[in-house]
Amino acid sequence: MIRPELQKEELDLILSTIQTFQKRRLKTDTLLTYDREETCPEDVIRELLGPEVGLHLAFIPSAYGGLGGGAKDIFRISEAVASVDLGIATSLLGVSLGTDPLRVGGTEEQKNRWMCRVAEEGLLVAYAVTEPSAGSDLANIKTKATPIVEDGRTTAYVINGNKQFITNGGIADLYTVLAATPGGPSFFVIEKGTEGFIPGSPEIKHGIRASNTTSLTLEDVRVPADRLIGGVEGQGLSQAAQVFGYTRVMVAAFGLGCGYKALSRAIDYGRERFQGGSLLCEKSGWTHKLIVPHLVALEAARAHIEFVADRLDSGLEDLAVDGAVAKLVATEAGNAAAEAAIQALGGYGYIHAYEVEKLKRDVRITCIYEGTSEICQRTIAQDRWRQNLLSRGEHFRKLAREMADLEQQSSGCGGKPTALAATALAEVMEVCRQARLTRNQHVLFCLGLFIAHLEVAASFTRKVVGGDPDSSKFTKPTLAAMSRLWARRVAGEIASDALALVASAAVSGEALRSFEQRINLGGIHDSMAGLLDDLGEVSLALYGN
Repeated sequence: MIRPELQKEELDLILSTIQTFQKRRLKTDTLLTYDREETCPEDVIRELLGPEVGLHLAFIPSAYGGLGGGAKDIFRISEAVASVDLGIATSLLGVSLGTDPLRVGGTEEQKNRWMCRVAEEGLLVAYAVTEPSAGSDLANIKTKATPIVEDGRTTAYVINGNKQFITNGGIADLYTVLAATPGGPSFFVIEKGTEGFIPGSPEIKHGIRASNTTSLTLEDVRVPADRLIGGVEGQGLSQAAQVFGYTRVMVAAFGLGCGYKALSRAIDYGRERFQGGSLLCEKSGWTHKLIVPHLVALEAARAHIEFVADRLDSGLEDLAVDGAVAKLVATEAGNAAAEAAIQALGGYGYIHAYEVEKLKRDVRITCIYEGTSEICQRTIAQDRWRQNLLSRGEHFRKLAREMADLEQQSSGCGGKPTALAATALAEVMEVCRQARLTRNQHVLFCLGLFIAHLEVAASFTRKVVGGDPDSSKFTKPTLAAMSRLWARRVAGEIASDALALVASAAVSGEALRSFEQRINLGGIHDSMAGLLDDLGEVSLALYGN
């Protein structure tokens, strides 16, 4: 994983540069034109990678000519670019993804050769993994690399196959391509213009139209053996898995940035639009439905992204599941916020010139690429189910105790409802174990969502109690109100949806009454006290009325 080498002053300069670039090159009318005409502004993307901006350098370790940004730095940069335009941010994601196999698995010679070139020349890179029939199932890719053996050693590979939905596919200078070898799936470096390597026409997409997305056809593409990343066959899946925690944090940041931009349009609209004799922002029916819950969800997601990024930067590994939690919650929150923004603007929200309908179309992809929401739910559920079994049911009870302790330290931080939710989920998991409910895929997916929401609530509580006060534009009391609102949502979700799930499949009658007592259903209902006050407090923090 990347260790942070970027200084705060350098990060601040990068963020300032993004704002300046937006004002100069990417005003709203320009972005709407790219979207309407389905144009990928390759010149703009290359300028962002050029010597005057060099945005890609944050993704590259300093040993190879980059700035060596850590996960938290990349989160801040990714959110900033996504809040400008998610299509352009996706092109930058392609560069980061494309260099990841080299960064985590390349030989020193390969890193010096290719990553230094990316840094110095601002090369556009593409990550060519997905296939028409394989999707996210990397173990079953059909693209095949056949070794050419001369004098008893492999001197080259001939690659045949097809790739689909490749970001930067038609404009990249360099590609990292996953192919099946006799030793297992392996990454190869392929340069633009290699004979038999044919990009398809740009896809016509629902959103992120400023990014270039194509298929790739490989027909007897011959590459020297030194293009095998790592020099050993069969390392591709491991190399891909090593960066999941990191790349999913990036996509989580995309959902956050784009969702926040859409919601900000709605927040500002509420200050201007009169309806029924008063401003929309003065109407709790508008703020408490269309604004505050989505702002809370985005801030909750932010807290968990920061939590995961800090752990990545501290050197912890095996955080792919934590990254999946961040991606799932942030992208779903961003998508829901953009949907609410359209509704908040009424008819204007449906008009292209007001941008929010474009933002909704853009942010929708974040729930799909880098692992769909459903893949994330499955990943989360399977891992935490295993941990719960290994701990003999103590995994979530331990979390409940931590949250209760935080509530003792800082009353009203959100720890109490989060502890109630964690205890209830522990009971739900036990019923699922006894009745073997996780054999049902739907149950497994539901558990993944409950777990993700709970872990985000825990991160939000931790942030309120001991987080970085400079990481939010809201005061600590407002953050605490948001944390309580999110924690109540999670506790209520488990009290209703999870209870209904196990009741429909496992328990009924007196056994159900006993289960309700064990999850402390009454305590969860009692924790809802103050909900309206907290909604009002967050609205007041936004609008001052």
